[in-house]
Amino acid sequence: MFQLTQNSDPALLQAEQKTLLIVDDEAVIRDLCARALQDYRIIQAADGEEALKIFERGGIDAILTDVMMPKVDGLELLKRIKEREPTLVVIIMTGYADKELILKALKADADDFITKPLNLLQLKSAVDKALVKKALKEEIANLRNLDLFKTNFLSLISHKFRTPITSISLFLQNMAAGIYDPSDDTVRENMGLIYGEACYLGKLVTDLLTFSSVMDSGRALRLEPCDLGALLPKLLSSSKEWAEKRGISPTCQVDPTPELFLDREKISFALQQVIDNAVKFSKKTGSVSVSLKNLGEQCQIVVEDQGIGIPREALPKIFEKFYQVDAERTGQIRGFGLGLFYAREFIRMHGGSIGIESEPQVGTRVTITIPKKTSHDA
Repeated sequence: MFQLTQNSDPALLQAEQKTLLIVDDEAVIRDLCARALQDYRIIQAADGEEALKIFERGGIDAILTDVMMPKVDGLELLKRIKEREPTLVVIIMTGYADKELILKALKADADDFITKPLNLLQLKSAVDKALVKKALKEEIANLRNLDLFKTNFLSLISHKFRTPITSISLFLQNMAAGIYDPSDDTVRENMGLIYGEACYLGKLVTDLLTFSSVMDSGRALRLEPCDLGALLPKLLSSSKEWAEKRGISPTCQVDPTPELFLDREKISFALQQVIDNAVKFSKKTGSVSVSLKNLGEQCQIVVEDQGIGIPREALPKIFEKFYQVDAERTGQIRGFGLGLFYAREFIRMHGGSIGIESEPQVGTRVTITIPKKTSHDA
């Protein structure tokens, strides 16, 4: 987020303004809510289905939704939103003070309830408090987890390095003791495996240096002109995961898009993590596709693979620090589990969003939106 002062650029002030999506099949209710919540940037939807499409385009900070609606009702909307983005604020409006309804909403992690007929002062207070509460919870959690993060990070590094170092050490000890015959085909095969472990150690060191740079870069954006249409093909072709996935074919389709003012290092890191994962978790054959679309006020990037997919229960956790999806239950997922965490952080810093849809053994689709308010014309 931008740090603003009284003399801040109006464009930055606009970037700080929270976006609220109001969902109700009654236009008069949406209008009344919008008038009471003029401090926010308001977007309206007439039902849950329309709201999901708007949400998928990104940039939504909070959702105020009715329960009884056609197509997709408020509870189903709440459930789907929280599956995709658990920290997004969702407030339920209802004229039914039913215990079962309230319990269902609470189980789906609703942030608050507003009863109809609406009290507009109460409505504004509920939205304000929910967003403040979210910000405070995130800040407190960050402070409390700082020491834990350091401890876990050191423990993770130790674990990740121990296995390849042990393999290399045992092999060299056996060679020194004369147990292996260098001309034996099995020994030659093991030497190839040990070389692979040495290369993996080198990759871990490179990743550590990358994450060290990322963590030291802070939350300040260093904006510069950036052409996503030129950047994406380079990131796709330069993925370090292609060496292990020679049966996968890459495709890239980009619409003409305006030059945006972005932090090139941070946005490149975020996009590279998503692309690397798509290749890494692909099967032996298939494709990885990257597309860039020009959608009015936003640019949409979609990275899609035909890989092993992500279990449904793992989707809400994939942006957590150190979490790694082990769909094949091997217990040997390589990496640190930090890539998607920082990818989401950097995309959000640009006012964008990232969402993931996946089905085991079918593939994964990652949708990233970046607002054009970061363009030179903003």
